[in-house]
Amino acid sequence: GGSMTLSSGLPPTRFDYAAPVPPIAALGAVHLIGIGGAGMSAIARMLLARGLLVTGSDARASATVDALTRDGIGIRIGQDAANVTGVQTVIVSSAIREDNPELAAARAAGLRVMHRSQALAALAADSPVRIAIAGANGKTTTSSMLAVVLTLAGRDPSYAVGGDPVQLDANARAGTGEEFVIEADESDGSFVGYHPHVALVTSVQPDHLDFYGTAEAVEAGYRAFVDTLEPGGPLVACLDDPGARRLADLARSQGRRVVGYGFSADAQVRLSDARLGGLGAEATIEVDDAAYPMRLSVPGEHNLLNAAGVLAVALFAVVASEPHGAGRSPERVIGWLDLLSRFSGVRRRFERVGEAVGVVVVDDYAHNPAKVRAAVATGRGAVEAGGRLVVVFQPHLYSRTRDFAAEFGAALAPADVVVVTDVYAAREDPLPGVTGALVADAVRGVRAGVQVEFVPALGDVVPALTGLVAPGDLVLTVGAGDITSIGPALLLALGARSIREGQ
Repeated sequence: GGSMTLSSGLPPTRFDYAAPVPPIAALGAVHLIGIGGAGMSAIARMLLARGLLVTGSDARASATVDALTRDGIGIRIGQDAANVTGVQTVIVSSAIREDNPELAAARAAGLRVMHRSQALAALAADSPVRIAIAGANGKTTTSSMLAVVLTLAGRDPSYAVGGDPVQLDANARAGTGEEFVIEADESDGSFVGYHPHVALVTSVQPDHLDFYGTAEAVEAGYRAFVDTLEPGGPLVACLDDPGARRLADLARSQGRRVVGYGFSADAQVRLSDARLGGLGAEATIEVDDAAYPMRLSVPGEHNLLNAAGVLAVALFAVVASEPHGAGRSPERVIGWLDLLSRFSGVRRRFERVGEAVGVVVVDDYAHNPAKVRAAVATGRGAVEAGGRLVVVFQPHLYSRTRDFAAEFGAALAPADVVVVTDVYAAREDPLPGVTGALVADAVRGVRAGVQVEFVPALGDVVPALTGLVAPGDLVLTVGAGDITSIGPALLLALGARSIREGQ
């Protein structure tokens, strides 16, 4: 289990993601460290559905932990070496360090230790149509959209996605259908273990440099991912994204099937005439020289792109086993578009939290510059005339804040008011001189007209906001940390304020 380097030139990792995975039946009793996380809870549910004995631990109690406990999983709060007694396989995410007492005990006892992605690969190994969705931006919503659409179509897919689709009971399911939708995470290089029949890449951008080091290494990682595609399986790629287009061009030159989507003129699933505004989106979509109207119940140009990617998978991959062309009849296209129009979103992806005294609060998980830019642009389009866009941003990770402060500043600058909190550390130790003030200063440097406030402590944010906001404003809380608690607290405070003010 020591450190090793992948031959592809990717950074060294603790796990050999390219190694064959054991069959599920061979795992025995399974224990998940950090079971409350989105990805880990998904794995836990699916292992339980496959009849395994599943236990777990987490640093803190949460709604997810409560739900898993109700499902019959024994979970200990706190980490203790004793928790892995009687266990055959221990599953961890990249966030679990080697000095974690449970992981250290598992290593010392010679137990099988698997990364979350390896467990997911084992769960998906015997599915006839594995669909892996990767990309710097859009992969959670696109994966969720595909899982919801296949579910609505009655295909009973299996899926494991990194968010909670509003229309599904959980973020994971072991279905009886042919398709298995996998959100393939590039952040730690683990996405090379799935060997999908279909790969969808939404975007290739320099993120997770704490792992990759360079933008070149990120691109090498995605090339390694495409190299794992089953022979004959299509790469579905967003041609509007330069990195994804380079990947598509390379794959095509190697003789792979490529299906391009986007607003680009050469896309096989082509968008045009986007109409944005409010909390939905519309466009025209062309397939095989026929044009169709597309209407979505989720906002933003990025969701039009996500939906075009899902449609490309549905038309060129899911129905690929049917007689040639039968899967792309106009009736079929219209049917998939109808299902897409019914997709109502993912929690924390531009999720409406509520409204008080004329102030609308929306929450979004965006944590890299491109995601923040998309969230702010969507917010800009959703603000009613006369209202202001107030963005509250919590930077996530010291390394990312240091590397991308200027880009975050540019992404936040279109707002009318920007409140920046201090950095959410997540898995990192602090870096000298790196605070949320770097981002606040960057916003000021981009656009003079923005009102910018640096409010380091999360506890001071709601009092600051109650003095700032007015009826008609849209407040958008943005970040991957605990910023999500601000929206409900703000709505409560605004309600209390309106009572005190006798409104």
